[in-house]
Amino acid sequence: MISIIDDDEAVREATKGLIRSLGYSAAAFASAEEFLHSDRVKDTSCLITDVQMPGMNGVELQERLIADGRRTKVIFMTGFSEEKVRARALKAGAIGFLKKPFDDACLIECLDRALGGDSSQSPVQ
Repeated sequence: MISIIDDDEAVREATKGLIRSLGYSAAAFASAEEFLHSDRVKDTSCLITDVQMPGMNGVELQERLIADGRRTKVIFMTGFSEEKVRARALKAGAIGFLKKPFDDACLIECLDRALGGDSSQSPVQ
């Protein structure tokens, strides 16, 4: 299961469509809180999340999952790439940090790394 979190419905649905076209199961959520209160937390293999969202942001979500003992692979996407935020996310183990709009191939590469277990190099766009 790949979970997508973005407060922008168009981005959320487009990303969900891409993930499903690759043959993966996908679930989409409008906020980090909605995801955390869902039954998908336990079966999510990879999380694709926006950084900037109302309420809990993507990096805070990553930190919350780690604090809860979950080692979910995380791919970030953002329209506002700040070096400090990117460094914090990658240091915590993010698989990728993609600047919107990004090429589908970059996201697919991140997914391959996340689901294939190779997180030695985190794509940054």
